[in-house]
Amino acid sequence: MMNNHHNHVGNHHSKTRSDVTHVYSDEEAPLNKKLPKELLLRIFSFLDVVTLCRCAQVSRYWNLLALDGSNWQRVDLFSFQRDVEGPVVENIAKRCGGFLKSLSLRGCQSITDAALTTFAQQCRNIEKLSLTECKKITDITSESLGRYCFKLMYLDLSSCALITNNSLKSLSDGCPNLEYLNISWCSRLNNDGVEALAKGCKKLTSFLCKGCLQISDGGIAHLAENCPDLKTINLHSCSQVTDEAVHSLSDHCHDLQFLCVSQCSQLTDASLVALGQGCRDLRTLEVAACSQFTDHGFQALAKNSNSLQKMDLEDCVLITDATLGHLALHCPKLTTLTLSHCELITDEGIRHLGGSPCATEHLQVLELDNCPLITDASLDHLMGCQGLERIELYDCQLITRAGIRKLRMHLPNIRVHAYFAPVTPPASVGGGRQRYCRCCIIL
Repeated sequence: MMNNHHNHVGNHHSKTRSDVTHVYSDEEAPLNKKLPKELLLRIFSFLDVVTLCRCAQVSRYWNLLALDGSNWQRVDLFSFQRDVEGPVVENIAKRCGGFLKSLSLRGCQSITDAALTTFAQQCRNIEKLSLTECKKITDITSESLGRYCFKLMYLDLSSCALITNNSLKSLSDGCPNLEYLNISWCSRLNNDGVEALAKGCKKLTSFLCKGCLQISDGGIAHLAENCPDLKTINLHSCSQVTDEAVHSLSDHCHDLQFLCVSQCSQLTDASLVALGQGCRDLRTLEVAACSQFTDHGFQALAKNSNSLQKMDLEDCVLITDATLGHLALHCPKLTTLTLSHCELITDEGIRHLGGSPCATEHLQVLELDNCPLITDASLDHLMGCQGLERIELYDCQLITRAGIRKLRMHLPNIRVHAYFAPVTPPASVGGGRQRYCRCCIIL
């Protein structure tokens, strides 16, 4: 806008200095004059942080409009994470006040408790707050949120390694509307904290605690008993978790839709049986490296959990083609299936899958990395999967370029990720094992 004014002025050299000044006055500027303040504020409300800051430099009037708290209801400072320090957050808090409903400080590692205490006092209507990787914050921040932010519904504290059980106690005491909490990689937290949280935050629907090695069956039991509306649970790498925790979820959380227990190596088929009995609306199941699961467990799960859409079975090394037969028969909505490192899977299992309702109607992604028994015959079985968008075939030594070309003739839009070792591999230095290029070839 200012450039247009400059061009206009530049083409009329006869204008006096006072005329030029008159063109720029807030009161007489055409846009400001013709549109009411309420409409201008409405327009500004659609602008992002960078654009608002630029608008604030246009004129005194636009500065007032751009920095009006009503335009700052949702603020994401991730793009400025290296530059954002405490005073920035404090200024935003004071300017936005009760207007601010959503703030992301993801990756802003310079932020401290002092700034967030000011923020909590000023922005008491905050509903969504992301503090992931704000590594300097402690329980003091959680205490402030519990004291002032009654309306908080979404909180991400992942990788805030200094927080302890006291933080969960503060949230329990002061944030009864909390629905989403991510405490992944907060290594000081244990079952006592989860118990305290569950007693006060009964509306939780999503709980993520990846890598919290001290959280085990007892904590998950308290969570399940007090928060029956849970729909998403992520226990990735919570290595102390056993079948007892999954039984608790099955007994109390019948609306569960997403469960990740990858790297929970103590789990057995009893967990899959329990999920099939109590969580029949399950949509996503991630069980990578649950190496004790067998065909028996997946048969029990598949028969009852017919809504499954995404499954990650990587490194479930005991499963065979029988599991694929059960999934093909009972899970018609599957869109994504990961079977990487399931080394007992053969072409027969893929034949079951390729002829199933899920494959012909819904299957979009199939990952078969490191399935050494898979041959080109498997690709033939998948040619009727018209929705298939991507297939992973790394380290499938029996797959050929010719087989992939044939598949692409039937599915021209499919992305095939594979690699082929050189015909004559160079001798490795020192007589060690041969080394092949691991680079991805997208065929």
